[in-house]
Amino acid sequence: MQPGCSTTPRMTVLCVVSVLSLLPFATSRPPHIVFIVSDDLGFNDVSFHGSNQIGTPNIDAIAADGITLMNYHVQPVCSPSRATFMSGRHVIHTGIYMPFRQGTPLRLNLSYSLLPQYLRRCCNYSSHMVGKWHLGQNVLAALPTGRGFETYLGYWSGAEDYVTHDTLGAYDFNDDARHEAGSAAAEVTLRPAVELNGTYSTAAMTARAVRVIEGFGGGG
Repeated sequence: MQPGCSTTPRMTVLCVVSVLSLLPFATSRPPHIVFIVSDDLGFNDVSFHGSNQIGTPNIDAIAADGITLMNYHVQPVCSPSRATFMSGRHVIHTGIYMPFRQGTPLRLNLSYSLLPQYLRRCCNYSSHMVGKWHLGQNVLAALPTGRGFETYLGYWSGAEDYVTHDTLGAYDFNDDARHEAGSAAAEVTLRPAVELNGTYSTAAMTARAVRVIEGFGGGG
């Protein structure tokens, strides 16, 4: 336990338009913070940067009420950006320079401790994710519930049909959970969310994110 960290469970959600995460600060009572990553978003794809193609009033409002980093650089595509954000390592260390191909056995190095695992250890945060994973899916330990997230709703691979949730002929939309059992090994439930077949991905992810956030309401 680091100095200044509370033992009260806090929340982390990692949402990336496809991902959501709640990060703590080093205060006596870490706050809930929602981290939203918009996948492959270009600099001029938001109206507060002057784009007149697609209006983004909600994103504009967040920028207006906060701080905009105008000289902030990230990786241009999905898997490298996610790997860097989750591990805190540059691509020269993760070795992930391009998006993972569908069905690949590649994954983010399992020896790395990722953001939700650090948050749990340092400040007793509870971490939840909605959206696209795309950091490995060929072993249980590579999935979101194997890397620190208590719940996950979304697709493991790099792309899916927004309505049928089809990925190369397979259904890829899961509602997974990790249940801690004291000192015993955690129980992980992997469940294809077939009831969401026909539901637009953004609507399903938004509803889950709102539910998770509201569940931590009331300043708890």
